[in-house]
Amino acid sequence: METADNKYDLSVNVAGVTFKNPVMEGSGTFGSGMEYSEFVDLNRLGAVVTKGVANVPWPGNPTPRVCEVYGGMLNAIGLQNPGIDTFIERDLEFLKDHDTKVIVNVCGKTVEDYIEVVERLSDEAVDMLEINVSCPNVKEGAIAFGQKADALYNITEQIKKKAKQPVIMKLSPNVTDITEMARAAEAAGADALSLINTITAMKIDINKRTFALANKTGGLSGPAIKPVAVRMVYQTAQAVKIPIIGMGGIANAEDALEFIMAGASAVAVGAMNFHDPYTTVKVIDGLKDYMEKNHVGEIRELIGCVK
Repeated sequence: METADNKYDLSVNVAGVTFKNPVMEGSGTFGSGMEYSEFVDLNRLGAVVTKGVANVPWPGNPTPRVCEVYGGMLNAIGLQNPGIDTFIERDLEFLKDHDTKVIVNVCGKTVEDYIEVVERLSDEAVDMLEINVSCPNVKEGAIAFGQKADALYNITEQIKKKAKQPVIMKLSPNVTDITEMARAAEAAGADALSLINTITAMKIDINKRTFALANKTGGLSGPAIKPVAVRMVYQTAQAVKIPIIGMGGIANAEDALEFIMAGASAVAVGAMNFHDPYTTVKVIDGLKDYMEKNHVGEIRELIGCVK
């Protein structure tokens, strides 16, 4: 396999950051790498994307907050996290020992919350910041930052003024026109985009005659959303010039290749980590096999090859 590794180049560049391969995991599906390190050699991943981190600890939503549905799962975790202090001391300290890029997912309830975390991370060993704009904006009546173009523009612009690392804006699919949001983020200075986040959905327990989730609604992820995600990545790639990290229902290398051919420079594996903890490395191996079989020297040749 060593010869193959040398002959076939899986490296990609996203906003000036070079990844050894285009595969990472979706925020919130992998902890911050620690939990999965007994299954997956983190050094093999292009990057580790951490769970969302806020300026203070968040308890998350009441339970039940996860349930299975056809072709995927619903979650309403509510971005439970220990806060930035514990995150730096524990999670970043752990990730320093690994040869992979580190992308920190940032969440908040006000623009000031986000900026506090971004500033705290400015001198840390972090390669990129992924801004979760699906958080409820308390100053806008709890509508997500990513659901109004002007709110998205504003938060992107404010974060870019303070961030030392390249900024990825993670777009919500729960909008009328994904390209409007993508253009707003690009115009405000975003270095890259990641999409899609989960789709708002609901399940009802007919035996208990109540909602399956205490929150009533949750985010749908898994293979069921992949065709929607591929379509949105393609549309976004036609609308903006900044790089895209594609995600949404990736279960194998074939799925990952769809996103790459639609215009994604890198991909993230999310819900499938719960089904099979080895999915990320299987996707990496599958990409390499595809390149060998089809005589593709560089994975970059395939980015956006479908027009």
